[in-house]
Amino acid sequence: MGLRNVLVVDDEASIRHLLSVILVDHGYDPRAVATGEEALKELAVREYDLVLTDVRMPGMGGLGLLREIQRTAPELMVIVMSAYGAHDAAIEAMKTGAYDYLSKPFKPDEVVLVLRKAEERERLARENRRLRTELSAGYSPEHMVGTSEPMREVSRQIRKIAQQKTTVLVQGESGTGKELVARAIHQLSPRAALPFVAVNCGAIPPELIESELFGHVKGAFTDAIRAKKGLAVEADGGTLFLDEIGELPLGLQVKLLRFLQEEEVRPVGDTRLRRVDVRVIAATAVDLRAAVAAGRFREDLYWRLDVVGVRLPPLRERREDVPALLDHFLARFRHLRPELPGLALSDEARAALLAHGWPGNVRELEHAVERAVVLADGPVLREEDLPETVRATARPATGPAEAGAEGSLSVKRATRALEERLIRAALERTGGNRTRAAELLELSYGALLYKIKEYGVG
Repeated sequence: MGLRNVLVVDDEASIRHLLSVILVDHGYDPRAVATGEEALKELAVREYDLVLTDVRMPGMGGLGLLREIQRTAPELMVIVMSAYGAHDAAIEAMKTGAYDYLSKPFKPDEVVLVLRKAEERERLARENRRLRTELSAGYSPEHMVGTSEPMREVSRQIRKIAQQKTTVLVQGESGTGKELVARAIHQLSPRAALPFVAVNCGAIPPELIESELFGHVKGAFTDAIRAKKGLAVEADGGTLFLDEIGELPLGLQVKLLRFLQEEEVRPVGDTRLRRVDVRVIAATAVDLRAAVAAGRFREDLYWRLDVVGVRLPPLRERREDVPALLDHFLARFRHLRPELPGLALSDEARAALLAHGWPGNVRELEHAVERAVVLADGPVLREEDLPETVRATARPATGPAEAGAEGSLSVKRATRALEERLIRAALERTGGNRTRAAELLELSYGALLYKIKEYGVG
């Protein structure tokens, strides 16, 4: 975590040696060169977190090097060093964009103090970027909407495991919100102020995944025109989320296993290892046990990932959460139609949404509400504004008998007929007490009321 890789630039061999010793003693990984020209070559080949350079050197001096870094890598932090009588040059460097400066001769503690200040500044900058990203995405841990028992169990698990660095495997169907679980674990952990880096293992071409995860040096392969920091290094100190881990090629599974065990990365084409401190959360929509049995996934990697497993239930197993999810997404998408204050769902639209089976889970529901908001002609969202797949579910059969008629193979009609019969039976058993009926049916009270209205049950 922090500014580990430091490039030292000084024409005096004794200074380069002294700084290298100080940096190594305090946990940094330094590399030292004698000129500004050498520094630029080194920066083109490898990624560095910070440059510590003398101001006055033969050839390209510290100011020239700083200006070139500002042009090619403006986020790279630079600290300049100046001997007695070169303070004007140091001040000019600060105006040009250097973070700080050291006066020669210096004590080891002075070097460490300046570097620690630089690390704190970098930490605050990363936190600021993280907060801006989450605000723009409208994300918060509370976005995990649901009070059903399956979701309460997921929440309990998240709170238990968030404080530990343990590797987590989140399993669930597509659209159930696996990344939200990963983000919630990160936000509730001591790493919340540090990066959350997500990578979809199934969306990156197999030949590029290694370089995306672990980085590469310049010239490592044909298109490597400059060094690149891998996502594992970007996540240093924070959380690395590996989505669709089941799509990872077998060859890279070995390297991922080594990374999880050793907590070190080796950029493609490099000879050096870099130690990183990351928490790994993996997610998959496929059955990894079946993939192991079929030889598509390494068994040792599976057990290394599944230290703690979180199963995210599909929406059909927590239908009582649908009303709350509808209200949540409706509130979330109101900003899309500021000219329509008071957006609300019509009774028919809400009934259709409650009746749908949601094979695409929460993501499908989210998109359905967003579509309705975008297409609405007025403040009341109608059934006609919903996707055809949702409207088809809501189309009533001509009568209860038809839905269960012999020869009908419609699961949707049969489901509606079964729900109606169960609701009538529950109300009859409880003498019309809707609260007790909801408990028997394992539905929320609100969901039962909507279904009673939808089916015309008295």
